[in-house]
Amino acid sequence: MSACPTCNCRKPLGFGIKMAFQPIVDISSKTVFAYEALVRGENGEGAGRILGQVTEDNKYTFDQSCRVKAIETASRIKLPGNLSINFMPNAIYEPETCLAKTLETATRTNFDRNNIIFEVTEQEQVVSQQFLVEVFEAYRKEGFKTAIDDFGAGYAGLNLLADFQPDILKIDMKLIRDICQNKVKQTLVRSIQKIGEELGIQLIAEGIETDDEYKYLRDNGITLMQGYYFQKPMLEAIQDVNFP
Repeated sequence: MSACPTCNCRKPLGFGIKMAFQPIVDISSKTVFAYEALVRGENGEGAGRILGQVTEDNKYTFDQSCRVKAIETASRIKLPGNLSINFMPNAIYEPETCLAKTLETATRTNFDRNNIIFEVTEQEQVVSQQFLVEVFEAYRKEGFKTAIDDFGAGYAGLNLLADFQPDILKIDMKLIRDICQNKVKQTLVRSIQKIGEELGIQLIAEGIETDDEYKYLRDNGITLMQGYYFQKPMLEAIQDVNFP
């Protein structure tokens, strides 16, 4: 597998990026399940400012740069366990060819490809759902784990799930916010749990901010969680998580 010599990802990005890492915790074992890599500016600028500079002309370079930077930084800071990387399906020409640089980076930095999770948000607008399925299948073939982020934010995730069953579903934070007080959200999350159980898919509740949200999810069988309640993203660094 080799990179495409004419791919637009070879164009200069035009601005620098760094990666921040936020833990996804397993409360049942009080360990870190994975770290999600989140793009930041060279001086720690927020993701919004960086994403605002992504255009049709540089999106291919941006997507590849984020993958490379995430793996290189994770290797350098000796990040343990799984590394979750967001990707842009619309910034992919051909799934296997566009994976070449990712595989080269993992090999060069001695980062185990089996510890990499590729996640796409349910809200990502894609030209073709079938193409996204092909991307996911190519990633799984190469040993990567797959995830749908923001699951429950709309209908796209259910449609995608009918065609491809990822390793992980990340429950949208809007369903998590104040779930302990909202019976509708509780019912929806229970439905997602049932889907996960029957299809053999792991669930991650994201965006947890309060003790009440944490306790409700814990008491109702959710063990993988992510959010400010545990730890905010740290720029090019990780630290021990203080479990409740």
